[in-house]
Amino acid sequence: MAAAPYHSFAEFYPYYLAQHGHRICRRAHFVGTTAAIACLAAAALGRNAWWLPAALVCGYGGAWIGHFFYEKNRPASFGNPWWSFRGDWLMYWQMVTGKLSW
Repeated sequence: MAAAPYHSFAEFYPYYLAQHGHRICRRAHFVGTTAAIACLAAAALGRNAWWLPAALVCGYGGAWIGHFFYEKNRPASFGNPWWSFRGDWLMYWQMVTGKLSW
C-alpha cells in the first residue's frame, strides 16, 4: 500500500500504526529507538560525536529489520520521512506508557 498524500500528522498517524501491526516489528522499533537514545546519551555525556551515526544505525536498523523481516512492507519513512520520525517517537511513548502493546 502506497502512502497517500496526508495533510496533517493526525491523518498520517493511523496509517503509520497500520504499518506496524506485527508485534515483533513494534518490538524491533522499540529496541532500536531505545538503543538510539542510549547512543545519544553516550554522545552527550562523553562529548563524542561518533555516537551520533551509531544512533542513526540503531534507530533505523531496528525499524528496517522489523519491516523487512516481519511486517514485510516498506518503512513509512521512505514516503513520509518527517512524519514517520515523529510517528516513531509517538509510538515509542505510547509503548512506554502502556497505551500501545509492544
